[in-house]
Amino acid sequence: MVSVIIVSAGRKNFLKDCLDSVLIQSSLPSEIIVIDNSARPGFAAEISAAYPAVKVYTGQENLFYCQALNKGIASSKGEFLLCLNDDVILDKEFIIQALKGFFLDPAVGMCSGKIMRRQKGIIDSTGLFLTLWLSAGERGYGLTDCGQFQKPGYIFGVNGAVAFYRRKMLDDIREGEDYFDPDFHIFYEDLDIAWRAKRLGWRGYYLPDALAFHLRGGTVRREEGIGKPYARRFLNETLHLDLIRNRYSTIIKNESFPGFCLHLPAIVLYDLIQWCYLLVSRPKIAKLFFLNLGFISTAFKKRRKTHFYRRERKIPQITQKVKNT
Repeated sequence: MVSVIIVSAGRKNFLKDCLDSVLIQSSLPSEIIVIDNSARPGFAAEISAAYPAVKVYTGQENLFYCQALNKGIASSKGEFLLCLNDDVILDKEFIIQALKGFFLDPAVGMCSGKIMRRQKGIIDSTGLFLTLWLSAGERGYGLTDCGQFQKPGYIFGVNGAVAFYRRKMLDDIREGEDYFDPDFHIFYEDLDIAWRAKRLGWRGYYLPDALAFHLRGGTVRREEGIGKPYARRFLNETLHLDLIRNRYSTIIKNESFPGFCLHLPAIVLYDLIQWCYLLVSRPKIAKLFFLNLGFISTAFKKRRKTHFYRRERKIPQITQKVKNT
């Protein structure tokens, strides 16, 4: 029923800790797939030897995160797909608790648990939302957990570090052979998936009893930046460039013209602050951005080809009061 897909960059013991938490689940997945994104000779063999039940896929070249996830999804068989960063540890009841969301309503295509930081009592995410300036926001991000997010309910989307999807939804929003947009590499892929799904009538659901623990930035930031606020300070130039342009691509692909106009004042303010920071602190990234504007035309082409111009369909809904799970 459940396929777990983990993309690993091979840093530290992240993957070992993640796999150990998956293998002690009260409801074991039907398969566990690891995409070796480490470019480390022998890494895949080490994992296969230590975890013989795990399917490990490696290639001649290092895949970007979205490409690796697409490869994992295409090779999986489960009806539900749990996509994990390797810097995540699951509570032993995570899968069984998170699965409940899919059976509450056939329109639920993605489920989120309560994702906590490794630091005691700090929330990492209780669901993804769309901010006024059309960026990805994390509900509860950085707050102390005082029980304020103990009520289950519908959300916009799920955080990409611990993303639980219904296969039927992913098949529905697939663009050609791709589920995640391969041009994104990494960052904003979770918001893009959620937004595309929402336009076709799919919904996200939050279940507070499904607990996971995330080392924020463990796979992409420099050592000194792990768990720190204002993440972009600790990203290299390539990753920072992805962070900026993927937001624009997500907006182009998914936002309607009236919606864009409605949010324009907030967008202008956000971008003014962002570009002032870049021009003062990291001018090389600003230069790289303006030398690589081809992503804009690519995003518009994808907008025309995808669901934005499809007639929206209604997925059967269940109207009921959902009790605390």
